[in-house]
Amino acid sequence: MPSVSEFFSAQHRACDRVFEQLEDAVSQDDWSQADVLYSRLRQDTLQHFVNEEEGLFPLFEEKTGMQAGPTQVMRGEHAELRELLQRMGDAVQARDRDEIPGMAETFFLFLQQHNIKEEQVLYPMADQALQGSLQALSARVPGFSASDRE
Repeated sequence: MPSVSEFFSAQHRACDRVFEQLEDAVSQDDWSQADVLYSRLRQDTLQHFVNEEEGLFPLFEEKTGMQAGPTQVMRGEHAELRELLQRMGDAVQARDRDEIPGMAETFFLFLQQHNIKEEQVLYPMADQALQGSLQALSARVPGFSASDRE
């Protein structure tokens, strides 16, 4: 069973791989594949945000008492990333080869900066704070299993 850091970082990497595949499809004008990959990227990214916002963050806040700390910053960045993701999807749907590269770069750079903050700051804090609470996290986050950890 992976740690909080390992589990959520693996979700980051999975989304990164889909993003790269989407970029390849667009560069090859494979619009049907681009549509499929954008849908998958959107679904996976939004599910990851939900896993954090409804699972990890509330439990972390409960255990640490931090309401205005890193989770508040991450929620704000999630809102911005949702908007950028939608704008990128609009460009894909419009087959706008002029708009997509800029939108994709903006989204990906912001996403990578966001992920670094989570992976270097929030997740290690959560690993410490949630020791003994992984079963509760398991109940809130699909795919996270605490059965082997506690």
